[in-house]
Amino acid sequence: MQNDHKKPKSTTSRHKTIYSSEDDPSNLDEMPLMMSEEGFENDESDYQTLPRARVNQRQSGLGWFLLGGWKVLCGSCCDCLAHICRRKKELKARTVWLGCPEKCEEKYPKNAIKNQKYNIFTFVPGVLYQQFKFFLNLYFLVVACSQFVPSLKIGYLYTYWAPLGFVLAVTMVREAVDEVRRYQRDKEMNSQLYSKLTVRGKIQVKSSDIQVGDLIIVEKSLDSIYCFLSGACFIRTDQLDGETDWKLKVAVGCTQRLPALGDLFSISAYVYAQRPQLDIHSFEGNFTREDTDPQIHESLSIENTLWASTVVASGTVIGVVIYTGKETRSVLNTSFAKNKVGLLDLELNRLTKALFLAQVVLSVVMVALQGFVGPWFRNLFRFVVLFSYIIPISLRVNLDMGKSAYGWMIMKDENIPGTVVRTSTIPEELGRLVYLLTDKTGTLTQNEMIFKRLHLGTVSYGTDTMDEIQSHIIQSYAQVTSQPSNGSTNGATPSRKTQTSGPKVRKSVSSRIHEAVKAIALCHNVTPVYESHGGVNGETESAEADQDFSDDNRTYQASSPDEVALVRWTESVGLTLVNRDLTSLQLKTPSGQILSFYILQIFPFTSESKRMGIIVREESTGDITFYMKGADVAMASIVQYNDWLEEECGNMAREGLRTLVVAKKSLSEEQYQDFENRYNQAKLSIHDRGLKVAAVVESLEREMELLCLTGVEDQLQADVRPTLELLRNAGIKIWMLTGDKLETATCIAKSSHLVSRNQHIHVFKPVSNRGEAHLELNAFRRKHDCALVISGDSLEVCLRYYEHEFVELACQCPAVVCCRCSPTQKAQIVRLLQQHTANRTCAIGDGGNDVSMIQAADCGIGIEGKEGKQASLAADFSITQFKHIGRLLMVHGRNSYKRSAALGQFVMHRGMIISTMQAVFSSIFYFASVPLYQGFLMVGYATIYTMFPVFSLVLDQDVKPEMALLYPELYKDLTKGRSLSFKTFLIWVLISVYQGGILMYGALVLFESEFVHVVAISFTALILTELLMVALTIRTWHWLMVVAEFFSLGCYLASLAFLNEYFDLSFITTWPFLWKVSAITLVSCLPLYIIKYLKRKFSPPSYSKLSS
Repeated sequence: MQNDHKKPKSTTSRHKTIYSSEDDPSNLDEMPLMMSEEGFENDESDYQTLPRARVNQRQSGLGWFLLGGWKVLCGSCCDCLAHICRRKKELKARTVWLGCPEKCEEKYPKNAIKNQKYNIFTFVPGVLYQQFKFFLNLYFLVVACSQFVPSLKIGYLYTYWAPLGFVLAVTMVREAVDEVRRYQRDKEMNSQLYSKLTVRGKIQVKSSDIQVGDLIIVEKSLDSIYCFLSGACFIRTDQLDGETDWKLKVAVGCTQRLPALGDLFSISAYVYAQRPQLDIHSFEGNFTREDTDPQIHESLSIENTLWASTVVASGTVIGVVIYTGKETRSVLNTSFAKNKVGLLDLELNRLTKALFLAQVVLSVVMVALQGFVGPWFRNLFRFVVLFSYIIPISLRVNLDMGKSAYGWMIMKDENIPGTVVRTSTIPEELGRLVYLLTDKTGTLTQNEMIFKRLHLGTVSYGTDTMDEIQSHIIQSYAQVTSQPSNGSTNGATPSRKTQTSGPKVRKSVSSRIHEAVKAIALCHNVTPVYESHGGVNGETESAEADQDFSDDNRTYQASSPDEVALVRWTESVGLTLVNRDLTSLQLKTPSGQILSFYILQIFPFTSESKRMGIIVREESTGDITFYMKGADVAMASIVQYNDWLEEECGNMAREGLRTLVVAKKSLSEEQYQDFENRYNQAKLSIHDRGLKVAAVVESLEREMELLCLTGVEDQLQADVRPTLELLRNAGIKIWMLTGDKLETATCIAKSSHLVSRNQHIHVFKPVSNRGEAHLELNAFRRKHDCALVISGDSLEVCLRYYEHEFVELACQCPAVVCCRCSPTQKAQIVRLLQQHTANRTCAIGDGGNDVSMIQAADCGIGIEGKEGKQASLAADFSITQFKHIGRLLMVHGRNSYKRSAALGQFVMHRGMIISTMQAVFSSIFYFASVPLYQGFLMVGYATIYTMFPVFSLVLDQDVKPEMALLYPELYKDLTKGRSLSFKTFLIWVLISVYQGGILMYGALVLFESEFVHVVAISFTALILTELLMVALTIRTWHWLMVVAEFFSLGCYLASLAFLNEYFDLSFITTWPFLWKVSAITLVSCLPLYIIKYLKRKFSPPSYSKLSS
């Protein structure tokens, strides 16, 4: 579906390209971009395909085909077939008849949620495919199957099938449990009940049975479905866009005038809605009522819609469903979860391929030395099976058990309580991260606004001096109320006002505070909400009576938490908002008197205007006042000349406060009437309506009287600054992706020290076409070491034309802030970083809008926040506070990666050493393909004799947790991946060849008359060598490691009594046996201990300098 949906987009972008290149190609040519030299030699239309073309040039030829091109070709063929089988229908605009689903011309998708990966039929094949997709597992399957062929059979079947069966069984059970949980979650969601209106009255329907055209009653705390409303209501959209404020939604005008609910069925009306699309912030449609003369047409916008995943917070809503299932905005904006595979697993997979190659070469050499006699092909295969221990099957088992152990350690860590590991396969990724992409609201900030400062130009009030404001307010309202005692003074108040509003008279501080607080209490979009204490279905009268304006029962709702903070503050200083509807609002003074105001006009806040205004008429005096508040950039030109505004705004912004400038203008009745006429005319115009309305409003916005400047703080989460500092020192680049406004995002970036104090911030200007993007990118290139702030729209334009160049520039920035990002864009940015930098990315967020980003990243971390649990359920790791991420990465990430690298290489060493012995043995005995150790010896060697000490490496740590947190610079080394590389792997190969050769030759040189003794001496020496090698590898001893070493040794000595078919007990108990074994073991291990000591003395690793 998403593919189809993007098709038209790419064609439009192509038209745009051609248009903008014809526009003015000359200025593009003057300033070529960094990677565009070859581009400007080509013709202009080729240009946009450059980065892709460059990639394609690289990928051709036989080398590419052998190195993985065949995979790409097979993949694209499969995709092509799948696309043909599941060709999706194109999304179209639709006409929906009210309450008549059967009238729909098309079939729309079912309204059901499905998050499962498999069904009953695909489960077993699907899980097997996921397992045998790895070279390692496929190899074991082939080797195990070969044992059914008699001529190839070596040893017992169980030595090959038992480990493989165990690995598969564990994986199947794990997947099945996850799948059942997903199924239960989906079932719960799909069986939620909704009330549906029909001609016969209300009926209950399941969520999955809702159709396009149904009329649904969406009540409080329901996940409302795409619809229109009867009445006005507030909704919460935090799970959709991450904003926790309530949004006001308005009903369709002509349905609101209907006398009763049933009349919705007696009218003939339909909704014309645009085709389903990703944008959650816009909607275009029309409402038409046919059965009136003339027909009524009403335009529908985003204000009339409720998207799925939003919750009706107050009021009851009746809506007509226009999109269902896969076509809802929330589903279109979620990406499918992918199976995440850690980088360490991929590296080990590469090493196993190298080992396999070595094994085949070794087998060919053996057969060649035999001289290719007899059935040499069969002998070759027998040698391959003999040497199959080079690639140990226990590698997967050990690593999987290790991952579970790390997960358990993370969840049990008392310093990060409440942490949950949801994807147990990738804990090592936490130690390899280079990019951290974080959400802002609720992740870095608590999303709780607190009023901090009021500035009146000559005097500034902070949190500690608010009581002065309170006493001024009480005093000034006491004067006002004491005056109208004789009744005639009703007309006297305005005359006093007109005198004071003249610029000549210098107002007293008290009256200026009075004016400022009154303006803040009136100029907003806040509604007080009272929870009724009447029973659920109690009488409405009693509920109304219970709704008395008691202060502790009141909560404020608004579309921005800043506004709520301002109104809460006016309440704290004595002026309380007690009631509000669409046409009026009431304030309560400190003495308890109610002041009523009529709302004549409201001009809502938009991101373009950056301000909001309201015109009110005071009931008692009839005065009309225009109040306005907004960002300092927008208001500076509107208010009368002053010399303090710009400086004070700068000061507050540096403290991390969000500033608003408040101003007012008194209007006479004639001025207002003239404005109203022009405003209504502008609202009716068809062409350029927005521009004309804005022009009329701007005619009022002149020479306004500046009242005050307010500062509100969005509180940061605990310890955000030190955590970001820690991550930056660890070499992690932090990008903040937020749906919030540019000013707010920049403000938080500064206050959280995401951008350090001395760093310059480059705000990327809004660009809409290719030429503008080109110029702006060039301007950005000239800046060095500065943080980048860019909006979602500009980002999209840059990525469409200059993807490669933009990402290259952005990656050089110390920090990047993307504001006004849609959920899909967040995920797109993650994928871009993965493709262009090949580094590991981590995404962290707390709302439903962060899910796509979390699922796209190599490692997703969710925070259980105010915005619900959606993000924490979709994430690989769930934490309770942002500050825990420091310990999660520096300590657990480091340990998991280092331990897995050591464990993986040691298990490989264990396989290689025995294969070397086998090779030496075969070459001495005329290249016979006969196993050196039979049956139980092999199984015991891989399990009970060496398993515990080797696995105890998961308890090893190179530096103490306190050190890792104190010196985050240590983390930088991990991202280079030096703990597991071809270099370290080759060192282990050399050790294995050396030790295997010594053990076998030593045993052969020292063995007595019988072959039995070779097996006894070499096997005992082998076990001792392995135990000593574990001790050599360990960096920090743990008591369990010591226990494991002695337990394994004890097991081996005890089992000697039962292994009489392999060992001669009378020989084992003699002195010669003991000294021979000791001598061989000493020769195989002592040199390594000496080398290790010298290495630590003369070139110690960076961490050892700290731990000493």
